[in-house]
Amino acid sequence: MSGHGAPQPLTAHRGGPLTGTAQVPGDKSISHRALILGAMAVGETKIAGLLEGRDVLDTGRAMTALGADVVSHGAGRWSVHGVGVGGFAEPETVIDCGNSGTGVRLLMGAVATHDFATTFTGDASLNGRPMGRVTDPLALFGARAVGRSGGRLPLTLVGAASPVPARYATPVPSAQVKSAVLLAGLNAPGETVVIEREATRDHSERMLAGFGATVTTEASREGRMITLQGRPELVPQEITVPRDPSSAAFPVCAALIVEGSDVLVPNIGLNPTRAGLFETLREMGADLTYESPRVEGGEPVADLRARFSPDMKGIEVPPGRAASMIDEYPILSVVAAFAEGVTGMPGVAELRVKESDRIDAMATGLRASGVTVEDGPDWWRVTGRGPAGVPGGTTVAARLDHRVAMSFLCLGLAARDRVTVDDAGPIATSFPAFEPLMRDLGARFTRPE
Repeated sequence: MSGHGAPQPLTAHRGGPLTGTAQVPGDKSISHRALILGAMAVGETKIAGLLEGRDVLDTGRAMTALGADVVSHGAGRWSVHGVGVGGFAEPETVIDCGNSGTGVRLLMGAVATHDFATTFTGDASLNGRPMGRVTDPLALFGARAVGRSGGRLPLTLVGAASPVPARYATPVPSAQVKSAVLLAGLNAPGETVVIEREATRDHSERMLAGFGATVTTEASREGRMITLQGRPELVPQEITVPRDPSSAAFPVCAALIVEGSDVLVPNIGLNPTRAGLFETLREMGADLTYESPRVEGGEPVADLRARFSPDMKGIEVPPGRAASMIDEYPILSVVAAFAEGVTGMPGVAELRVKESDRIDAMATGLRASGVTVEDGPDWWRVTGRGPAGVPGGTTVAARLDHRVAMSFLCLGLAARDRVTVDDAGPIATSFPAFEPLMRDLGARFTRPE
């Protein structure tokens, strides 16, 4: 039984080429942040292109519970009437974040420096994920977490009555942890500093500056140092959310492995802290081009064209690139299965604590599909079988993980025999239009009778 109801199996079959234009949804990371910072500004923030998946909608409901006025105007257009920094009200109900690790961790940061208690919960997958990596630095501000063993949800965060600014060096690269600390620092006096040894996605820094916060970034001997001046008055914005590179990864990668494919994915965000997958694919020999590069809303964007690429070769992905593509390793491993040679993916311990243990989930499903995979605590290697060389013919467990489910459905479109995902329901958390979008490109999916 899944956290969203009865399992929804879905089968992908080998068929004709994928062709056409894929209008993928708005960026999930930016959508979460737009709602949260809009709620912390004074006045009305207008958002276009918001991702309307379950994860983001749960964040919108949380903002309402905290006192902001969040309104949908249809077709991805939303408005948020904010309450200002420090203006959140104690919620009357438990905040349910569904499947979203990003949502819950950012929300914890946003309320950590408010003098009230907030209780968070989620679905079965989220409730099994560790939250200590966020609650530990939030304790530096004076917040206190009370929850299940291992710092798991359900968890109550008691905000600091008299918050103090914090200085925190992230032990592992994590944009979620960095962002939680910066959001907490908004309602603390003085300077809050986050130091990261490896750069992670910088949407929070960009958007904080856009809303009027004073944020500086500089290199230091300790690493990349981000400094935020506390207690600003955030100014409402008009935000156009670029399309999500993590969602674009699926039609792009499917086009690379399905014979004869040619797919255009317009208006994709190419923030350098997010574009590691596309850089890696090009190094492997993928026919992937950027068309009409431009800047929109402070974020670099372009139209991506992906064509069938039968000559891709396995590579060793630099471990320093992991932070810029951590969510894309599952679909990269599928592409690697259709390349020649070995693709090594080191420095990815973070994958063990995502919505599922993604290394184990993907390795298990790939092996069942006839692909050789080796793995360790923070690395894995996929030995490719070349174009059209993956047998398939199996049913894989998605483990309540939307990216695992979509990755194996893409694999099934190019494997010799069908691939069934035991539960495609979690896909709605991030990419509710995945199935119809892929069908429009020519993907062949079936559901059991």
